Amino acid sequence: MSSVSDIRRQFLDFFRARGHETPASAPLVPQDDPTLLFVNAGMVPFKNYFTGAARPPFPRASTSQKCVRAGGKHNDLDNVGYTARHLTFFEMLGNFSFGDYFKEGAIENAWTLVTKDLGLPKDELLVTIYHNDDEAHALWKKIAGLSDDKIIRIATSDNFWSMGDTGPCGPCSEIFIDRGDHIWGGPPGSPEEDGDRFLEFWNLVFMQFEQFADGRREALPKPSIDTGMGLERMACVMQGVDSVFDTDLFRTLIAASEELTKTKAEGERAPSHNVIADHLRSSCFLIADGVSPSNEGRGYVLRRIMRRAMRHAHILGAKEPLMHRLAPTLIAEMGEAFPELKRAQPVIEAQLREEEERFRRTLSNGLRLLEDEIEALKPGEKLSGRTAFKLYDTFGFPLDLTQDILRGKTLEVDVAAYDAAMQEQKDAGAASWKGADGADNPAIWHSILERTKGNEFLGYGAEAGEGALTAIVAGGAELHDLSASAPAALVFDRDAVLRRKRRPGRRSWRHPFRQWRGVRGGGYAKASRRAARAYRPLDRGRDQSGR
Repeated sequence: MSSVSDIRRQFLDFFRARGHETPASAPLVPQDDPTLLFVNAGMVPFKNYFTGAARPPFPRASTSQKCVRAGGKHNDLDNVGYTARHLTFFEMLGNFSFGDYFKEGAIENAWTLVTKDLGLPKDELLVTIYHNDDEAHALWKKIAGLSDDKIIRIATSDNFWSMGDTGPCGPCSEIFIDRGDHIWGGPPGSPEEDGDRFLEFWNLVFMQFEQFADGRREALPKPSIDTGMGLERMACVMQGVDSVFDTDLFRTLIAASEELTKTKAEGERAPSHNVIADHLRSSCFLIADGVSPSNEGRGYVLRRIMRRAMRHAHILGAKEPLMHRLAPTLIAEMGEAFPELKRAQPVIEAQLREEEERFRRTLSNGLRLLEDEIEALKPGEKLSGRTAFKLYDTFGFPLDLTQDILRGKTLEVDVAAYDAAMQEQKDAGAASWKGADGADNPAIWHSILERTKGNEFLGYGAEAGEGALTAIVAGGAELHDLSASAPAALVFDRDAVLRRKRRPGRRSWRHPFRQWRGVRGGGYAKASRRAARAYRPLDRGRDQSGR
């Protein structure tokens, strides 16, 4: 049996021998693409090479790229644990040509690797092509010897890839394997194509056109190749199993989860073990790449993933924090291929434990409220959106966690009412804070930043510190002194995070930003969360703004 590690190594060795550079996976946080929360495909790190914005340092490459799909356009979070294929974290194996070889080289590489090196039976393979791509049709017949019925023409966007409304684009060719008639489903293009019998495991993108805003599509001077093969899917094929959770890597993670929870991954408990195993991978890799749980942006997605796993640990009866005790098993399995996991192990374990301890303090109260509300529902009713918002705002339950709990009871949330409650809070917050300290005038903060070069952070362990006052902002303007009674923002050259008593759903620190209340003789008040957010333009790094 080929392990996940064996398949990854074999893939990269194959293309390395064929003149491809094999750079390490890029971080999950995109380095130069603000349109993405996370890297969600193997080609993302090479996007600028394909668009022509940057010159590639090599003509061809091959990678095993870390990917997360748990937010934004590509969001598989709700399906994970309940299907055979969905994951929030996965590895995308790929080979890329930047104006070097094209269709013939890509098809020859793919067919040789799949049938000779990986040893898949030719008679169980079939491919799709874009409906008018006669060149690809001819090449599959020539190189692979496939008959016409094994080369299926698809006339939809499933087999035509584009980077966006404009830019590079081109037809695709996907490789499928027939896993046998014991599994329901039909070939691509058939009414039963959504079944699991025919599994697509590799997509070859022939990037040969540029799309313009006026609808024109012109040939690229140097057409390129972008391919993507799901490592976990290929492991299913190579190991002869029907679910990614039955592959060797996941079996190891689930075995550790079974041992620590004293429950077997069987029956109704199996999805919980699946969720924990997948979300453990996502959480550990995101933390290793610098993401920390928070209530905004990437940190919020991480918190959703972590808390969904932690809730499933609660379902399995775990009495103590579980996730940080599973992290060493994951790192032992994947640390050789991704050394950043080993380097970040202390941080990973600490953040997993801290987040689970925080969540456990509020979980029981939130579940009690939710159960009371569920019992009061009439047949056909949805859970109140305001109740779902209270669970989020007071108990730290992300909306999708509440939805996941209700899913097992075939109930839904009134999402429109939830969104309305969320917007109501945002509007009230904006109205109460607007103009208090210049939060609505970013130019002030940029000016102060240029003049002061930010401030020195003394560390989370510091209970107090001394620093010079470098700026005062109040009423939307920078002041030289403060005599009015209105709130104001004070900026110091050095500062510390002052600890305070934790409250449910709140962070355990106070931001180095302070509000002046105008009391004679001076004095500080607790910084509000809005004030902390307003202060972020001054931050030079993650340490300064907190997690």
